[in-house]
Amino acid sequence: MKWDYVTFEKLYLNDSRNGLTKPSKVRGSGFKMINMGELFANDRIFDIPMELVPLNEKEKISAKVEKNDLLFARQSLVLEGAGKCSIVMDVSPLTVFESHIIRVRLNKELADPLFYYYYFRSSISPIKTIVQQCAQAGIRGSDLQKLDVIYPPIQTQRRIASILSAYDDLIENNRKQIKLLEEAAQRLYKEWFVDLRFPGHEKVRIVDGVPEGWRKGVIEDVIEFNPKMTLAKERLKQSVPMSALSTNSMTINSNEFTTTYSNSGSKFKNGDTLLARITPCLENGKTGFVSGIDNEGAVGSTEFIVMRSKKLNPYIVYLLARTNDFRKTAIHSMTGSDGRQRAQVDKIMKYPYIIPSQTILYTFEKVIKPIFDKIICLNVQSQKLAQSRDRLLPKLMSGELEV
Repeated sequence: MKWDYVTFEKLYLNDSRNGLTKPSKVRGSGFKMINMGELFANDRIFDIPMELVPLNEKEKISAKVEKNDLLFARQSLVLEGAGKCSIVMDVSPLTVFESHIIRVRLNKELADPLFYYYYFRSSISPIKTIVQQCAQAGIRGSDLQKLDVIYPPIQTQRRIASILSAYDDLIENNRKQIKLLEEAAQRLYKEWFVDLRFPGHEKVRIVDGVPEGWRKGVIEDVIEFNPKMTLAKERLKQSVPMSALSTNSMTINSNEFTTTYSNSGSKFKNGDTLLARITPCLENGKTGFVSGIDNEGAVGSTEFIVMRSKKLNPYIVYLLARTNDFRKTAIHSMTGSDGRQRAQVDKIMKYPYIIPSQTILYTFEKVIKPIFDKIICLNVQSQKLAQSRDRLLPKLMSGELEV
């Protein structure tokens, strides 16, 4: 089936606009503002933590976002990021957006915002025809509004959006479950190994400042950093880019994986923890727990620090890497020129660590492993749902599949 075309601006409820410019010195309090970080990290934007900015009365009206607003990236350091489209799903009553973003609010009597969100994510999206490559890749609102876009009947738009959003709703439910499970795991780690309120702690004597059976040490005593691995050069291997790591979860997005015969870069296997060592990825929290890769191992970004348990267990290594004290140590170890600073492994290895008794380590592993297994299972489900959605997307948008 062939769709009609219409100029995009004819579907607007009002004129598109760019967001606010707020210098860093005024940020920190006020109202939530969607930055480029949120736009690139979230295809569907919910009421997530964001930077706070002060607003005057005019800005509260002109830059406010509403549910179903489409947000387009005006600029990107990489070509493929320019024009990236996200949709506002649910935000605080007063949330605004920053100047590197274009807001488009559609007339819902003419256009279904979810349909056009999926359209601009599809392979038939015309967005790349207006990308300009200068110092940075970017688009202009004036060019965006002149784009010719497909225009199926509104009922068809809604049916297509409903089919595709059903996949994303399931993925979002899994994401929420993963978030709760990981928060529970991190609370357990803190309770047992930071607050030292492990099972039976009331009956354990404190000897030289640590529980009896525990001992003081440094992290290199129990964790191996960038362990040596030999991978066959003739084997096609999975390759994990930095973009596959999450800033707030252990999950690694396998849909970002590629394959290579090369052995260059970091090398790791299931159960390892990957820690981003370069700015701003480290400060943003990019850390992952490796699972679901070939048993022989995989390769990845040269900007990963690989952490592997020597005398703990894989779960503790990851949970430790997520603690504030450890992350501060890694961040403070960074050296190099602005914008290319990297954490120094030799300094991280000296991080003081109280080494638990083997009994506590064994008990904790029995408690924590089912939580990690559930997270991994939910993540696999989500990635399969995403693959199914992405296979359907071009067929629905092109009219190849009737609805």
